[in-house]
Amino acid sequence: MVSGPTKVIMSTDLPGAISRRQGKVRDIYEYSDGLLMVASDRVSAFDVVMPTGIPDKGKVLTQVSAFWFDRTEDIIPNHLISTDPSDFPEEVQPHADVLEGRTMWCRRAEVIPVECVVRGYLAGAAWRAYERGEPYCGHELPDGLREAERLDEPIFTPTTKAEEGHDVPLTREACVELCSEQHFAQMESTAIELYRFAADHAEANGLLLADTKFEFGLIDDEIVLVDEILTPDSSRYWDATQWAPGHQPEGFDKQYLRDWLDGLDWDKTPPGPELPGHVVARTRELYVELMRRLTGREP
Repeated sequence: MVSGPTKVIMSTDLPGAISRRQGKVRDIYEYSDGLLMVASDRVSAFDVVMPTGIPDKGKVLTQVSAFWFDRTEDIIPNHLISTDPSDFPEEVQPHADVLEGRTMWCRRAEVIPVECVVRGYLAGAAWRAYERGEPYCGHELPDGLREAERLDEPIFTPTTKAEEGHDVPLTREACVELCSEQHFAQMESTAIELYRFAADHAEANGLLLADTKFEFGLIDDEIVLVDEILTPDSSRYWDATQWAPGHQPEGFDKQYLRDWLDGLDWDKTPPGPELPGHVVARTRELYVELMRRLTGREP
């Protein structure tokens, strides 16, 4: 049984921060001893933030991330300190009711400007490149593959970390120019190890992890895992019972929303359209169902 939605949080305004930055989904506050990352209920599609939020979406992103950060610490350290508002800076304690369940208190890190994408199935941008007969991020895949086909081995397909617009696929050489040979090698091996670990857990719970992205940063010259991890915003999860090579099954992510938007007379530039109740409800249902399957909990 999925519990009823809570109040939609579209933005926050917290006191005492050195600086504040608003991304498409998160409000990030810098304090002298750490960062507060507040996941709002904003939803974006085609790089446009919709005017309508998805109830509980921010809680799903935060709690799924916390679940995975806790379970992958043996693979690589991460930036998460706590999700308990009582551990947050004193200035924000009066706002605990808003922050509860949707906020991570994190160590500050120097973020490496690369999106570390790992793909276990042929979908999305990689499939589109394959259809055109082009290599993707330097990978030459065998002939005869179909959309959503499971790859023999996961592949590392990094992209730029664009502040605006679309991320751009990177070859190994271009990626090394953005970080270093040593950092590239560590990020590649760690990202694939994280993907394998998560894919095994997902499959045991009736899900296929088609692809996902990780972000890394440096704390005292040590590479750590940062941002979010293995959420429906950063990953493509499929229901294992609906998967078959040749078509892409419905995902537990924003694809349902993108498909609905594709049917509108909208040029995919701001402002985005208001979302009707049935689209909001179905999008929320997919996010919450994914969290339940992965963690056994609900927001």
